[in-house]
Amino acid sequence: MVSRAQLLELGFHPRSIEHRVAKGRLHPVGRGVYAVGRPELTQFGRWMTAILATGSEAVLSHRSAAALWGIAKQRGNAIHVSVPAHLRRSSSHGLTVHRRTELSATQRNGIPVTTPVDTLIDVGTELSHDGLEQAINEADKIDLVDPEALSEAVAGRRTPGTADVRAVLIAYTPTDSPLEREFLRIVRRAGLPAPQTQAQLGPHRVDFWWPELNLVVETDGLRYHRTPAQQANDHVRDQDHFATGRRVVRFTRAQVRFEPGRVAGVLRAAA
Repeated sequence: MVSRAQLLELGFHPRSIEHRVAKGRLHPVGRGVYAVGRPELTQFGRWMTAILATGSEAVLSHRSAAALWGIAKQRGNAIHVSVPAHLRRSSSHGLTVHRRTELSATQRNGIPVTTPVDTLIDVGTELSHDGLEQAINEADKIDLVDPEALSEAVAGRRTPGTADVRAVLIAYTPTDSPLEREFLRIVRRAGLPAPQTQAQLGPHRVDFWWPELNLVVETDGLRYHRTPAQQANDHVRDQDHFATGRRVVRFTRAQVRFEPGRVAGVLRAAA
């Protein structure tokens, strides 16, 4: 992707640009923006087109930035970009422009984008509590954001989205799946302390571990616990825990999703 302004800065004459358009070497894809060589655009090309069309100081932001970082999905076809507050840029069909007084940016795959911390703050205004928790969890898993550093970054800030991030971080525990995140919400409602997740106990890695309660909880999703061999392995794991004096409780995916009250009751009784 290249803008007309960039081509002129490189020394191209306007007639030279028109000649390349006529010959099919440059393909107009946005206001003053060209695709080089072929007109088809990937999602990366669409993002870059939006940035170049908005101006040299524009960066990808909000849900679009979250999609580029791989921590949340793009919603619809609208692309979000941010520019410094002193610039007068207006939104248009398929493009939402945000003007802001503070703008921290970096690059990913050559595309100017808000930093992971600022991206999470931005999507805090758009995602539900659970959706934001999932985005933070994904950023944590791929080492984009350290939860402690994120907590420090939002402390004292009053920009939109920071309060939402702080609310999630109060009881944040990293997880490996949506099923585990649902279970942790039940844990909080049951009044139990936050467990260790994916703890290594001897040869076994367990979903949840409360050392103070000597309690192991496994949440059995359909993917990993449906064959006889997998179920036999679960029995061996439980027996090993029993031999060392640990208590083990297993909850199925259906129980976590559709019987949260029963799951919470069992947890409270175990505590």
